[in-house]
Amino acid sequence: MTRAAVLSAGSWGTTFAKVLADAGSDVTLHARRPELARAITADRVNADYLPGITLPDRLRATDDPAEALDGADVVVLSIPSQSLRENLSAWAPLIPPGATLLSLMKGIELGSTRRMSEVICEVTGASADRVAVLSGPNLAREIAEEQPAATVIACSDTDRAEALQAACHTRYFRPYTNPDVVGCELGGAVKNVIALAAGVAEGLGFGDNTRASLITRGLAETMRLGLALGADPLTFSGLAGLGDLVATCSSPLSRNRTFGEHLGQGMSLEETIAATRQTAEGVKSCRSVLDLARAHGVDVPITEAVVRVCHEGESPAQMVREIMSREAKSE
Repeated sequence: MTRAAVLSAGSWGTTFAKVLADAGSDVTLHARRPELARAITADRVNADYLPGITLPDRLRATDDPAEALDGADVVVLSIPSQSLRENLSAWAPLIPPGATLLSLMKGIELGSTRRMSEVICEVTGASADRVAVLSGPNLAREIAEEQPAATVIACSDTDRAEALQAACHTRYFRPYTNPDVVGCELGGAVKNVIALAAGVAEGLGFGDNTRASLITRGLAETMRLGLALGADPLTFSGLAGLGDLVATCSSPLSRNRTFGEHLGQGMSLEETIAATRQTAEGVKSCRSVLDLARAHGVDVPITEAVVRVCHEGESPAQMVREIMSREAKSE
């Protein structure tokens, strides 16, 4: 039986803790606020992030990270990507030696342009084969409602990936394994940026042709960046690439798509942040994705356009005009 610690209790962290418990693991969920931890344990509901979803008896919550991590075989990290380094620095001494570290995060660190698995290795001193990433079309609410979904667990250690696969395989959640950590992480990070653009288009009143074009060309720039970093191109045609991109660009449950939609409707960045309760990773990661692409000489026009809208004051309408007026070329 697996003993898992999930840090921390947002919508996706809580959902994945439920998946692990439903698959037979004993799970301790770390919540920052004592009152939330008490409510989850007592009422079997995370009313703040997953109202109406009953959590399994194998899942309990605590506000003490040392208690959550005590004896854990698997440590699941599910916090905003830009806060990972600071939080993990405090948690690292508490992580049991040899525990598998699983990242649910989809972002690129500002400044360093590190992927989340690289930050985990750097902060904890763990070898790369101890670190896995999970990525796919995984909208938290749908999975919490036990709607069928699939995902990818990527790790350079096949045995570790397969152990994680067994630990989270349920009748409603089907994990696949993949050795391509780089490709899975890039697919998850860049799709948030493309989803912002898709949301902007939605907010401007554009339809399916526009969204499909953004998804397709967004996949192309994700693949270009991935190839430059040594990823397997086939990864981007799978769940962690196209699958995640389609779900995030199409669903009203997507934070990034919804954030972009507000921008397209004329809300300012500050107004949109105030209206959006949970983190839209692409808003910050678009800058680090662009820095990473420029460092490797990769053309990412949609990402550049999103950076201009989110951080340089460009209007959404001007963004569309600039993308459509780019030089014509072969696909």
